Amino acid sequence: MKLWTSEHTFEHPWETVAKAAWRKYPNPMNPGVTGIDVLNRSIDSRGRLESHRLLITKWSLPSWVHTMLGTDATCFGSEVSLVDPKSKTLELRTTNLTLHDYLSIDETLVYSPHPSNKNHTLLKQEASINVKGLPLSGYLEGVVVGNIDNNAGKGRQAMEWAISNIKSEMEELAKTAQTVSLTAQKELTKTMQFIDTEPYC
Repeated sequence: MKLWTSEHTFEHPWETVAKAAWRKYPNPMNPGVTGIDVLNRSIDSRGRLESHRLLITKWSLPSWVHTMLGTDATCFGSEVSLVDPKSKTLELRTTNLTLHDYLSIDETLVYSPHPSNKNHTLLKQEASINVKGLPLSGYLEGVVVGNIDNNAGKGRQAMEWAISNIKSEMEELAKTAQTVSLTAQKELTKTMQFIDTEPYC
């Protein structure tokens, strides 16, 4: 079994990053995730939101690895997430369903406010990879670790992309609200002027 860990700081508040995590896919940086279905979503007694999603992905592994494993590139995974708005933590746990008896990939991502800057968000990411009952297991685990490390970089780019989209939408919404407010003020002014110029009966 091989372990992989990583940390990354997003220079954005936790609330923004948490929203972006839900809108991360699809994205142009990592087209490997081709589909997401929400299987269940509920709020527990502590006010935490728990979600279970099915992920449809394409593993970008060498063709000989797919031949050895006996599968094509399309694979399925399970993601369970927990959002705690009080402690400001978002935890996502993902595991592969395809070929799990031979190759298990268990990944955990935790987003929380950065301990030294409340306006930034710290991502702690870890994964365990275990190849069972196959030749060259150590080598295969190394290949998967390299793939995870590469995808982690793409994932962070995708988060920045999603954050940028959220900010653009908020700016557009603010402009629209301002335009509506100004239009309403002008119409109100016209109405008041009309009332002032009309003679009383």
